[in-house]
Amino acid sequence: MRVSSLYVHIPFCASKCYYCDFNSYVSTSDVMDRYLDGLDREMELVAAAYDHEPLQTVFFGGGTPTMFDARQTERMMQMLHRHFPLREGVEISVEANPGTVDPDKLSVLKDHGANRLSFGVQSFENDLLVKLGRLHDRDAVYRSWELARQAGFNSINLDLMFGLPGQTLEALDRTLRALIDLGPEHVSSYSLKVEEGTPFYTWHNRGQLILPPEEEETQMYQMVIDGFRGAGYEMYEISNFAKPGHRSRHNQVYWRNEPYMAVGSGAHGYVGGLRYINQKNVPEYIETTVQGGRPVVEQEVIDERMQQEDTMILGLRLMEGVSFARFRDKHGVAMQDVFGDILLRFEKLGLLQVDAAGVRLTQQGIFLANEVYAAFLE
Repeated sequence: MRVSSLYVHIPFCASKCYYCDFNSYVSTSDVMDRYLDGLDREMELVAAAYDHEPLQTVFFGGGTPTMFDARQTERMMQMLHRHFPLREGVEISVEANPGTVDPDKLSVLKDHGANRLSFGVQSFENDLLVKLGRLHDRDAVYRSWELARQAGFNSINLDLMFGLPGQTLEALDRTLRALIDLGPEHVSSYSLKVEEGTPFYTWHNRGQLILPPEEEETQMYQMVIDGFRGAGYEMYEISNFAKPGHRSRHNQVYWRNEPYMAVGSGAHGYVGGLRYINQKNVPEYIETTVQGGRPVVEQEVIDERMQQEDTMILGLRLMEGVSFARFRDKHGVAMQDVFGDILLRFEKLGLLQVDAAGVRLTQQGIFLANEVYAAFLE
């Protein structure tokens, strides 16, 4: 399968949130300019390295890509167009934080083909935003939303988190109602995960981070599902909801275990059965590109068995699941011949639904998805 998707990592943020373990840094404008120099060089090398189709999806993630000013933003977008052909109708997504956009920046993005924004809102409760280490407040969400709509963006995702320290069911309900009232085309909603190396991890180990009990977090997840389904959103993936025609095409590349190129410090790519990871350290990333090399620090050949496991684990995140036909087309073997025992076991437990077309999580299975995924790694 020839690759037609690109991920671009922009590692800069105004500050580091207490829960974040992504590759992100607080930096200065001159470092950002040198980073763009390096990104330009890497894009040229990556475009030449792979037999790629005109791009169908591009995702600028971070970090916060909208930390760039309008001049840097224009340069970033010009690089994309210079190094990669784009298919008509390409989806170009850009992550943003509330408070980091302005009319000039949004105009540059729109003029250069960006057609989807993703705002990291997380909550509409100001006290919870402070606890997360977020710099924005509820008013910043509304201001950024209005600017994006005025700039002509008609496909906007809002990120929402639940299971937060001090969060109640009532607080989540208020956030759900506020978010639904705005009417974004897409919502990504995730429960908080305490990741190693973050302030939350340290505080949790010290007993200083009090999270909702597991049963209450399950109630929150059900509230999220019911709230968005009731508002006309389709739950098409275990954490993602969309209005008709607004599913994230780029993220579906990941969930369908299809190839994608990646550039930027700490970026992960997957092409030709080879997974690669770029240098995280920004100065070292830049220096490697100055020397004329790609900043890849780790590569792993994904053998056929691992690819089969990934197809199941990632594909079962989608509500449509994994079809028998797609599995056979991709791997040249029947899913039942590889994973028949697992399918039977979890079908009997009521966590998987198996029919003539394929396999998918049941409503009960959605809440125990990690247990199902782990079985495919046995």
